[in-house]
Amino acid sequence: MHIHRYEKIWLWSGTVCLTLFLLIVGVSAFAMGNQPPSHMETIDPEKVVMTPPFDHPGLTKIGEKEYEAVMLAQAFTYTPSKIFVPKGSTVHFKVTSTDVVHGFEIPTTNVNMMITPGYVSEISYTFTKPGKYLILCNEYCGAGHQVMAVTLEVTA
Repeated sequence: MHIHRYEKIWLWSGTVCLTLFLLIVGVSAFAMGNQPPSHMETIDPEKVVMTPPFDHPGLTKIGEKEYEAVMLAQAFTYTPSKIFVPKGSTVHFKVTSTDVVHGFEIPTTNVNMMITPGYVSEISYTFTKPGKYLILCNEYCGAGHQVMAVTLEVTA
């Protein structure tokens, strides 16, 4: 069987590109530790309100300009409904859902999570600019989805 010279070139270039791609992904994932976030922490969605720390959701100061925001997403609302932090604060959000899949997004930041019942989602963000930030549900969760929002105010 005879393979044309141009076909050989395309086969070799495809093989080289595939090998290079797999090498880059492998080095990135294993050597540099770039892996997708995993839902290692689980929770019984029927017992969320009785399970610490979700039995007392709210904002807790854990260090100098460092806070932990424990939040519940449920039926068209987040708990707590308002959060206040000083400028330059790092907030560690710890969120779960009691009913259905919800979203958790803060526009103009890189904070964006899917909140799934039975899993605890976590993300951290440092607020460097004062102002009011809106935390929105960006996953359709039912008829009252459009009113599901929380105000996070960063004070100067």
